[in-house]
Amino acid sequence: MKQGDEAGSVPAYFLSNHEGFLGSIKNFTEDFVVSEIDSNGQNVRTAQALQRPGCAFSEEDNVELKENAHYSVPQDTDGSSEWGPDTPLPSLGSFDLDVILGQSVSEDLEQFVLTLREKKQVGLELSLGFFSDKHQRANVHRAVRHRFPFLMTVTIQPEIRVREDPDYRELARLVKEDEAEDFFRFIDAKVRGSSYTFGPDDNKEHRTAVHHFLNRRFGKLVETKSFSNQGMTAISVRLRDHGKPKKRTAEERKEEDLYTAFTLCKENLETLEAISYMAAALGVLPSDFTYAGTKDKRAITFQSMVVKKVSPQRLKEKAAEFEKRGMRLSRIRSVGEPLKLGRLQGNHFDLVVRNLRPHGPVDEHGSGADVHARLAELVEEAVENVKRRGFVNYYGPQRFGSGQSVPSDRVGLALLKENMVSAVHLFFTPDDGDDPQNLAKKHFLQTDNAKEALAMMPLSKPRERLMLRALNRYGGGPDGCVQAWLSLPHSMRVFYPHAYCSRVWNEAVAHRLSTMGHCVRQGDLVWAQTGQNQTEDTGGTSSRIHVVTYEDEQAGVYTLGQVLLPMPGNTVKYPENAMGTWYQEQLARDGLSDCRFRVNSLKLNVPGCYRPLLAAPRNFSYRLQRAAMEGGGGAAGEMKQSSDSPYLTLNLDLDSSCYATICLREIMKCDP
Repeated sequence: MKQGDEAGSVPAYFLSNHEGFLGSIKNFTEDFVVSEIDSNGQNVRTAQALQRPGCAFSEEDNVELKENAHYSVPQDTDGSSEWGPDTPLPSLGSFDLDVILGQSVSEDLEQFVLTLREKKQVGLELSLGFFSDKHQRANVHRAVRHRFPFLMTVTIQPEIRVREDPDYRELARLVKEDEAEDFFRFIDAKVRGSSYTFGPDDNKEHRTAVHHFLNRRFGKLVETKSFSNQGMTAISVRLRDHGKPKKRTAEERKEEDLYTAFTLCKENLETLEAISYMAAALGVLPSDFTYAGTKDKRAITFQSMVVKKVSPQRLKEKAAEFEKRGMRLSRIRSVGEPLKLGRLQGNHFDLVVRNLRPHGPVDEHGSGADVHARLAELVEEAVENVKRRGFVNYYGPQRFGSGQSVPSDRVGLALLKENMVSAVHLFFTPDDGDDPQNLAKKHFLQTDNAKEALAMMPLSKPRERLMLRALNRYGGGPDGCVQAWLSLPHSMRVFYPHAYCSRVWNEAVAHRLSTMGHCVRQGDLVWAQTGQNQTEDTGGTSSRIHVVTYEDEQAGVYTLGQVLLPMPGNTVKYPENAMGTWYQEQLARDGLSDCRFRVNSLKLNVPGCYRPLLAAPRNFSYRLQRAAMEGGGGAAGEMKQSSDSPYLTLNLDLDSSCYATICLREIMKCDP
């Protein structure tokens, strides 16, 4: 097969042997438009959204964002948990106080917290400013309590003042400070029937003191008990199912069951970046937003979302503010439940490939008509080949942070090795250029001064800001770096181990096809049940996997399109042929021979998944035409196209977790 150039973590092995052609994508924002296809098979790009300029859907990053519990499950002596698992709590950095309070007041608040801890003074207060809008005041109260659960916020209308919670000070004398923080965050979450467990404590008198304090200060809200497991004793606290939760009004209780669905059209924004901004503006947590899949940044994208605790009217009031940030909301309506990750059939792509030309030198004496005819032949051959045979189902470059000097999979490998300091330094490795983001990264790596780097980091970089804030607070040692990673929402930090596992999968599929051919072999893996149409199984359900037998191979029972390869994890089964050995050797080369694919300190679990070797486009159409106008405008650095230069439009559907850029790569035999 014809080989292409290596691009990041995407191997250079192709499925078909047509010649292909050269070209470029994403020259203009409107050249890459992606619309989600929901679970009912409907394109979410509505007529209302189409009437507005510049919005459609982009290619899916396919980051599995499945949340895991933030705390260990308390086990009784018989191995069962009477109260069930502890409740997952929101990430420490879910609110960006720089956005909510302004950078100056946010810095004053950070200094106020440091003063409280260093001087251990009582009675200190700080004014956060004057807020005339009640929604804005509610936003400030929630954000400050969530970020600093040991603080009390008091409204003396319209001013908000903050001081240390005396109950926190008393509890912090009895348990570790981080446990006291987590307990107050658990109390503030107000999830009825939920539980929180303190660390092991073999001192009975000390446990009694903790029980007495909790019952005296929170007895109407919680109940406590001690339990033993493998000789260790700890205290578990459960929020009562009856009684009024602390500070929880009737309006707040009503909000708990309030869900509003909408279609988000975004341009030049990551999904998580858009959610972070909307959450800050609405005074809710980013985890209150649910969606079926994340979408690419460099595109116009349409996707379904649901937000909890926000009414349709409240969302409509913020629509104009969101539009200024490149987000348009439509089809705003009440629904009865959140949206589950993966609840979609796929994505529809409307793509434009510009600056088309054949591979190799162009005949200078040939006419424009000759070149156009040659391109027409190349395009037809390539498209028909991919229609018929499909393409290798690689994870796309955006899975690994395309354009970054350090791919995300290298950060993920460091996290799986639990080398937290190295992972932080890799995360902050600057790219080429002297833009503010890279200058801030360089400053941090050169000086280890997280506070100064934070002041330099743009507000549009929430991940970097959250980590720098945590590094400033906890230091740059191993423990501080753990806290820095924990400051990111779970969906962000799990992205990096998944990127590493995706890189291994890409290399595995290229090795499988190049060394074992395009026939199904004994020991390959396929789905056990017939009639399944799954593109990826993120649950690692090995019981549903069938190992191809010798008889299956001889009878030709299965096709190459049915063969699966596992993405590494702790629940997957590996092929029972040469590919199983390849996985073992690859993980050993990366220093992961004994890896359990769990990072307990970061609350990360990587179960793995199964992914088909091949993917195929549906409803595929294309058109080769000459440019009707001079290219211009668009984002900085976009290429211009002359009026007589041909361009190619493509319209196609892909299953969820499949990449349009990878389909184009197979068509063009190059990285578009």
